[in-house]
Amino acid sequence: MGSSWDWEVFLRDPGGADPTYWQWMLSCWGWTVSVSLLALILALVVGTGIGILRTLQDRPMLVRLGTIWVEAFRNVPLLVQIFLWYHVVPAIFPAMKSFSSFVLVVLALGFFTSARIAEQVRSGIQTLPRGQRYAGMAMGFTTPQYYRYVLLPMAFRIIIPPLTSEAMNIFKNSSVAFAVSVTELTWFAIQVGEETSRPIEIYFGVTALYVISAFAINRIMAVIEKRTRIPGLVAASGGGH
Repeated sequence: MGSSWDWEVFLRDPGGADPTYWQWMLSCWGWTVSVSLLALILALVVGTGIGILRTLQDRPMLVRLGTIWVEAFRNVPLLVQIFLWYHVVPAIFPAMKSFSSFVLVVLALGFFTSARIAEQVRSGIQTLPRGQRYAGMAMGFTTPQYYRYVLLPMAFRIIIPPLTSEAMNIFKNSSVAFAVSVTELTWFAIQVGEETSRPIEIYFGVTALYVISAFAINRIMAVIEKRTRIPGLVAASGGGH
């Protein structure tokens, strides 16, 4: 079987803007990285906000709002959410019809992941001793201030291991973007695999780039975890590394 493989397929001219399939694949890798990083930033910002809402015990309406957000986004399959953003949301909000598939996928992937990060932020805050909250209040901090200066810095140091998994997952989940024709790695594998009739070699190449992406995120987060670890509060290898 091995003797029939043709790795030189990556050096052929696809007949487009890129001189070789190898360079085309790297271009698609760039789209995968772009979708993943932008969705991760969106997920961290929104997830942190929703996670905070879920810990405001004296604001039951905000707690319920946060709960609705989490349950709505984590109980619907990601692929279905991609199609909802692509087909349904622009029909309801005509202004979004001008949004590209790339932007809609970033929104879908970012909001989907925000629900998972919100739960991690909530658990990180609730893990902290109540004394830290009271200490912030005793110093005269307002609610936003003691979350900003006391609770969130400690909570994020505790939840770095699960955040590592989410950062790796968002790269892998970005593969569903092929469903709405975003030219990322999985789209490339399907398109070029059929075009060259060499799907095995193409999928090997694409798989290698996904592994490199996830491993790079893992190492970056491992360094951050090592430098911010709280002795006695964070598991040494909870992030899968």
